[in-house]
Amino acid sequence: MSSIVISGDTSGSITLSAPSVAGTNTATLPAATGTVMVSGNQPAFYATMSATQSIANGTFTKVAFNTKIFDTANVYDTTNYRFLPLVAGYYQCNFVFPTANSATGQTNMAFYKTGSAYGANSASNTVNTYTNCLSTLVYLNGSTDYLEAYIYQSSGTSQTMGSTSGVYCYFQAVLVRTA
Repeated sequence: MSSIVISGDTSGSITLSAPSVAGTNTATLPAATGTVMVSGNQPAFYATMSATQSIANGTFTKVAFNTKIFDTANVYDTTNYRFLPLVAGYYQCNFVFPTANSATGQTNMAFYKTGSAYGANSASNTVNTYTNCLSTLVYLNGSTDYLEAYIYQSSGTSQTMGSTSGVYCYFQAVLVRTA
């Protein structure tokens, strides 16, 4: 097995050297400060629901995504239903949620960043079932910022919504660029 040796000197220069192998292998690091990401520390998660949820009429309700499909850096909290990454950066976040109303009404989806509405969408419902989607790019500071998924409906009464299928109902995020 080969190894890579990292050595530095008092000038701050770092030299990477690898044993001789057939061919040439090059890794280029950008001339920028920040965290160098490797596959082992790039936060990404995929969470679903273990049961449908009662959504009150006329108020935003946090969705109980309490089951992890995967969580590469242990950044999703299944108790408080929130994404709290420890790497500052820009995250692609997706929220998919089926709604079924027994009456017509409005359905809104929203991401809340550290307790405040960040991005939202809305749709008018009929008596049918719809799968609503919300996607956004958000900066999270890697220490105190967190993201949660909320749903709102105005059918006139509480509605049971959601799905235990991770295909039709999920909350997910992945780091796309460090800060």
